[in-house]
Amino acid sequence: MGERQQVQFPQEIVDEYAALGVDLPALFSAGHLGTRMGVEIVEASAERVVGTMPVEGNTQPYGLLHGGASAVLAETLGSVGSMLHGGSSKIAVGVDLNCTHHRGVRSGLVTGVATPVHRGRSTATYEIVISDEEDRRVCTARLTCLLRDVSPGGAPAGAAG
Repeated sequence: MGERQQVQFPQEIVDEYAALGVDLPALFSAGHLGTRMGVEIVEASAERVVGTMPVEGNTQPYGLLHGGASAVLAETLGSVGSMLHGGSSKIAVGVDLNCTHHRGVRSGLVTGVATPVHRGRSTATYEIVISDEEDRRVCTARLTCLLRDVSPGGAPAGAAG
């Protein structure tokens, strides 16, 4: 899958999280599941999150991109946008994910672009459009995240520790 790109964040955001002892690139990564699936985040801001994922290794028995793989990419990108919108005092928790699959893909790389539909104080909703290498829409998803306060230890307020 080649060398991973490092997501570039505005310096003020890096500084804000560093002051809290948080590794920002790790926090906004695709996580263990996304890493296994080859998800790479290439651009990240509260206004737009872009990521890619290979079709190879993420197919269902018929050789098409698995719908669940598209859901992983969509939730990853929408969650990153929600976290960036919420800032360092909030954590984004997905509460609703809807995916509509438009066409099958058998090879190559798919690209997801998440843009906000709603950014409030307690929820954030993103639309995620996943396209193939010919810029044909493969999937349209919508993710809503609850924005919960982070307790001083870094866990969501009210979470068991």
